[in-house]
Amino acid sequence: MPENTLNKKTINTKDKILKAASTLFSEHGFKATSVRKIASEVGIRESALYNHFQNKEEIFLCVAKEIFTTPFSQNNSDIKESALKGKLFLQKFAMQYKLLTFDKNNENMFRLLMIELFQNRELREQFMSEFHNENVKVLSEAFFIMMQNSLIRSADPMMVAYEFLSTLFYIRLQITLLRFDSGSTTNLSTQFEKHVEFFWESIRV
Repeated sequence: MPENTLNKKTINTKDKILKAASTLFSEHGFKATSVRKIASEVGIRESALYNHFQNKEEIFLCVAKEIFTTPFSQNNSDIKESALKGKLFLQKFAMQYKLLTFDKNNENMFRLLMIELFQNRELREQFMSEFHNENVKVLSEAFFIMMQNSLIRSADPMMVAYEFLSTLFYIRLQITLLRFDSGSTTNLSTQFEKHVEFFWESIRV
């Protein structure tokens, strides 16, 4: 079998494992989801799964990484091009956040991750690295570019990033808690857009 075909097959199987694991983790929790269950869902032997991941913890961390990643790539040219759009950049960022918040599988995983954060040091470190640090980095770079181009008022870019991100995170947490108790989130569905409008008006030149 050609090497390229083999690599594609390996990547495809790995993606299937992560997708199946994400569903099982979100439905049954971390402890109740076994490697055997994940392998069975994918349609492979348990031993074959270990060709792609060392253990269940590694699978869980990979799934968590997908939940924590920033809506934008780390390519500086992409960030600069997007940041120059000013308000549209913030709208896109917030919309990605909103889509993740109301995605059922993603919501369940987010809820599970909030629980596991207090029990798993490696997950906490990943959260700080993949979610907190990367999102603040991307946002602070974007705000700095906006300031340089006189789109927004000059200030500490990192503090502006904190202010913008913290509200988004709180809205997401609030929606997750309400949905956990089958509460209505109708009045919160437009909060992401309202946040962007309010925030932009407070920083624009």
